[in-house]
Amino acid sequence: MDIELKISDSKKRNSRGAQAPAPAAPRNTPKPPRKFISEAPTAIVYCEGNFGEIDGKTANGLVRHSQAYRIVSVIDSKNQGLDSGQVLDNIINYVPVFCDLVAAVEHQATIPDTFIYGMAPSTGRLSLKDRGIVLEAIEFGMNIVSGLHEYLSDDQEIAAAARTRDVTIRDIRKPRPSKDMRLFDGSIAEVKAIRIAVMGTDCAIGKRTTATVLARALNEKGIKTVLVGTGQTGLMQGARFGIAMDAVPPQFCCGELERTIVEASVIEQPEVILIEGQGALSHPAFCTSAFILRGSQPQAVILQHAPRRAHRCDFPDMPMPDPSDEIALIEAFADTKVIGCTLNHEGMTADETGQAIEEHRTKLGLSVTDALSQPVEELIAIVLMAYPHLQKQPVVAAG
Repeated sequence: MDIELKISDSKKRNSRGAQAPAPAAPRNTPKPPRKFISEAPTAIVYCEGNFGEIDGKTANGLVRHSQAYRIVSVIDSKNQGLDSGQVLDNIINYVPVFCDLVAAVEHQATIPDTFIYGMAPSTGRLSLKDRGIVLEAIEFGMNIVSGLHEYLSDDQEIAAAARTRDVTIRDIRKPRPSKDMRLFDGSIAEVKAIRIAVMGTDCAIGKRTTATVLARALNEKGIKTVLVGTGQTGLMQGARFGIAMDAVPPQFCCGELERTIVEASVIEQPEVILIEGQGALSHPAFCTSAFILRGSQPQAVILQHAPRRAHRCDFPDMPMPDPSDEIALIEAFADTKVIGCTLNHEGMTADETGQAIEEHRTKLGLSVTDALSQPVEELIAIVLMAYPHLQKQPVVAAG
């Protein structure tokens, strides 16, 4: 649940990694400017030294997709002067990368409304340098959005600065009070929509990206789909339904996720509910995958895997699991079926990605694709092959 240190509404003031692109020559054809909700607040995303990398997954996701904020620039001195779309996907998107906050602010006609801390460091906390950048953004009069485990609204110095400058602090990971949380009660059984969880073999491997692409594609095909976010990035992007699972006390995780899915079902009446996965069921550093499988009770799972990743993120002595082993573990742990596999093409050329897809199709006996580099129809086909009744029949005009 998002918690804000609310001071006042902001006004405009004058003044490589998760789903990384395959190495290739940048495409010179510009991507048409994106359409935004005109009322969406403008935002600068801070991702110093990590844009396009695993620890920059929040910034990567926001640049690719954001309904809640209109991203106007990224801060990362390593990639300064580049177009953020080219850094991520070799496609120009007109969102520039700057070396520091001053340069990013000076590029705009008015000071952007929001400063988003767009990294997910393993510590979950601000470094001394980053603390200074946050305070600098507050001094500019920008609202602060953070997905850290450290709640900035509870930080005396940062909160005092926000009050002085009359801005807000939004801590994405700060949950509702425990007295308002609920335990699992089985009401998930009343949800009629097909529930599909997008799980993975590691953290920061592209589960949210795949789920976002799939949700958009299914809706465009006329299959009403709702994506339930379970991490900070999805909530920042504007997911209407979701919770930051890793910030909820364990005894309430299943119930809080169940509550969110039931709410999405009642309000939206979708045909499909996609649930964003977290970590990996086999990963000893994460327990959220277990809660997601228990709380959402998915009928199906799509597994995300990075073939070239040698070890788990931040754990160099922990080899990546074989996807077939992860599939067996998921299906043994929950009453569900893995219906397809999606790959993260980090470290692979286009040809190598195609070869990996074919190899995994043969080995796993499943449909396999890549949500970013392959036609989206292949991703949709994974769902339609498992649930052919979702296929919309063409309307035949009466003769």
